[in-house]
Amino acid sequence: MGKKIAIIQSNYIPWKGYFDIIAKADEFIVFDEMQYTHHDWRNRNKIKTPMGTQWLTVPVKVKGRRKQTILEAEISGSEWKKKHWKRIVQSHDHRQSRWLEIVNRSKRLLQQSL
Repeated sequence: MGKKIAIIQSNYIPWKGYFDIIAKADEFIVFDEMQYTHHDWRNRNKIKTPMGTQWLTVPVKVKGRRKQTILEAEISGSEWKKKHWKRIVQSHDHRQSRWLEIVNRSKRLLQQSL
């Protein structure tokens, strides 16, 4: 049997299937040399909250950069990080048995960049 290679573009808050693809592949490649698509899943995603579905958008510098690649795209500012974290935490059912474990692990990873 041959080697399984998965090639996919990055996105913000990947869906479960993204991780299923990674798990099934022998080698995983992030294809970031494609043109960055403005108003797409590269820098935003929807989450379910008690107030309904809400967008989380990472601000990206796009002025004068319409032909930039995903790799060349730069995040604009850092104010959005704490807001996104707060919304994600508030949107989950805290009674779930693994909730605190998942939140604590995630927060430790994210605090490096917050």
